[in-house]
Amino acid sequence: MLDFISALPGAVSQGLIWGIMAIGVYITYKILDIADLTVDGSFCTGGAVFVVLFTGGTNIWVALLAALLAGMLAGLATGLLHTACGIPAILSGILTQMALYSINMAIMGMKNTVAISVTDPATLDRLVVSLRFVQDVAKGARPFYRHPIFVVGLFTAVIIAVLYWFFGTELGCSLRATGSNPNMARAQGINTDVTKVLGLMVSNGLVALSGALMAQYSSASEINMGRGAIVIGLAAVIIGEVAFSKIFHNFGLKLLAVSIGGILYYIVIQAVLAMGLNTNFLKLLSAVVVAVFLSIPYWKGKYIHKKTAVPAQAGAKMGGDHNA
Repeated sequence: MLDFISALPGAVSQGLIWGIMAIGVYITYKILDIADLTVDGSFCTGGAVFVVLFTGGTNIWVALLAALLAGMLAGLATGLLHTACGIPAILSGILTQMALYSINMAIMGMKNTVAISVTDPATLDRLVVSLRFVQDVAKGARPFYRHPIFVVGLFTAVIIAVLYWFFGTELGCSLRATGSNPNMARAQGINTDVTKVLGLMVSNGLVALSGALMAQYSSASEINMGRGAIVIGLAAVIIGEVAFSKIFHNFGLKLLAVSIGGILYYIVIQAVLAMGLNTNFLKLLSAVVVAVFLSIPYWKGKYIHKKTAVPAQAGAKMGGDHNA
């Protein structure tokens, strides 16, 4: 129990970082109604670009911006394969994801892992987030505002605010209309191909930014760091929706729910690990968590609503007999 409690700050920090990625998944999965598998590759792309630039002496904010732009380019590739080449969205994502494996290896100099030397105090101080900051803040060696929870929470708040503004603009509304009803959107003069590509670019840009933050947090970029990212993203989206759909109706709050979903996901994972689960079963656990939360709306609709409908029908029938 003590191990679980001591691991909670780290789990919340990771959950917030993955929550940014989940917001990107939300844009394609919920708004555009596209299952985009590019994220498994673009997550690593963000981490690879950031680490290579940062270790090469580039300013950290420039490196983060470059990671964001690299992710947007990955989304652009998927979007063009889908809209210009007529390839189904899910296959376009798979093709881009496959290509990104080789591209990511090339970015990292054909190495599986590129590390950040956090043993150097000067290099460590330049980072925005790091696992070491969790321990340093707890010991009082660093101020509270360097804690990953505070820093990534601030990142998340800014991202949600910007997206809330963007999706309220004419262009953002066009993107939402494309996902809701493509035929009606086209009838209103919206170029749905452009909005799909834009949505994929924004989504993968956020995913890559999340990958850059995760590379900082773990002090390395690893070629398989994005494997299964789509599952974690979907888990955060579904958990947030199931847990907060009744109380969060505003678009900004829905994005916040996705971020909280990422935190809850990692707390569940940490709790199960504290019980002694073999880490080799983490992927299986992730799949089970996603499957359960995806099934909850179906079960609620099929069984709970069905039970409430039966008494109502019986009452209506009794009323009809009484009138007769």
